[in-house]
Parts: sequence; structure tokens; C-alpha cells
Amino acid sequence: MTFKEAFEAMKHGAKVKLPSWAGYWFWCIPVQSILIHTKDGKDIDVRRTECVDYTFTNICSDEWIFADDTNCPALGGEATFSFSEAIKQLKKGCKVAREGWNGKEQYIQLATGISYKTADGEIVNCEHDAIGNMAIAFVGTSGVQMGWLASQADMLAEDWMFAE
Repeated sequence: MTFKEAFEAMKHGAKVKLPSWAGYWFWCIPVQSILIHTKDGKDIDVRRTECVDYTFTNICSDEWIFADDTNCPALGGEATFSFSEAIKQLKKGCKVAREGWNGKEQYIQLATGISYKTADGEIVNCEHDAIGNMAIAFVGTSGVQMGWLASQADMLAEDWMFAE
């Protein structure tokens, strides 16, 4: 839902969040403001946010959902999200995995500073972002596989989550 819809829902008692969040936002009647309930259990008035850019970027999202005990860690659930969100989180440096993967032992992460050895033994390091000095690495029980490719099932899945 859009933030406008999420805001109206909050004013009627709903807790809302973005899919990858562990916490949620809610409307506090006595304060007459949105409170951010963090993954650490703290309630912060949205007007006191320390990272205005991050907060406004979130407000601009149209992926708001209702927070409940199935999808919100702060309420006892587990945060799952789409492949597009998984890619965003990879770019931020997070490790992500599908819910059905082998526990927390299998995940993907972004590898940077990729280099290779040519046939004549020269080490080449692609220094330029536009020509690909990054790759997705799959980390599993049999080691690391560089250049992981998502299947159609992976790309369409909504069960991506953070891997510790």
C-alpha cells in the first residue's frame, strides 16, 4: 500500500511496516504523531528521526504492509520480502536467503573487487563499477560459488529474509 493508505490505517489503530523491517510504525494518540517501534523495542517519534533521508525514502515507498505476528519480528514473526527487496539489501551489504534454504548456512551476498587470472597468469581487477567489479556470491555448505544466478522461482518468491 502507499504511505497515504498506511498513514490512514495507522490513524485507525493499525501497525504498518516495510516488508524487510523488524519493527513497525504506529500512530500515538497522546503524542499526535507517528512512533517508530524499532527492532530493539524502542519507540521513537518520527519527528526525532536521526536519518531524515532514510525516513523520507521509506515514506515514499508504495510497499507498506500491515505489521502482525507473522511478518514482524518485533511482534513475534519473521520479516520476509520480495526478490527486488533482496537485491536492494544485497547492495546495502546484507546477506539474504530464501526461507526454505538450509537454515542460515546458505545465503547470498554481494562480492566486490572481483578479479581474475588470465591464461598467461596476469591478475586483472576490474576497477570500474560499470564494467562489473561485483558479483553475487552463493555461500553454502560446499563453499562459495561466484556469479550466482537466480531462478525464475527465486525472482518471483516473496520469502526472502535476512541471513545472520
